[in-house]
Amino acid sequence: MPWDKDDYPSSLKNLDTPIRNKAIEIANAMIDEGYKEGRAIPIATEQAKEWYDNASDKERKEMKSISDEDLKERDDEDDQSDSRPELMEKGEHVYPHDDGWAVQAEDAKQPTQVFDDKQEAIERATEIAKKKETHLVVHKADGSVQKKQSYDEV
Repeated sequence: MPWDKDDYPSSLKNLDTPIRNKAIEIANAMIDEGYKEGRAIPIATEQAKEWYDNASDKERKEMKSISDEDLKERDDEDDQSDSRPELMEKGEHVYPHDDGWAVQAEDAKQPTQVFDDKQEAIERATEIAKKKETHLVVHKADGSVQKKQSYDEV
């Protein structure tokens, strides 16, 4: 169950409202990606404090008044880099999955998305790799590498 403004870990209670809300948003995303609560909470807290230090007044005001629905909402189009910034430097892989074809960043714990069609997975992974300016690795059904493409100077 995702946290919201009324139901969140007690360790967040003494944070300023915008920082607490941002920490809740980040922690919810990390839990979705497979992190354990005990690991997600301190990471989300630290990232929220860093976000606050770099956020504009407008961003702080928006986060202060964010709705519970927005805190809980997960965007299927988002990649994992929002809550795991270390994945921004990692390439994207397309590989066979029990439910079709997975798109997953190197070192990620779970796929970002799974598609029925391999070409759709390749298109999504290409979009993410271009955005992150990294690389794409497409695997065959047997797991071997079919194609590598670099997008680090797009």
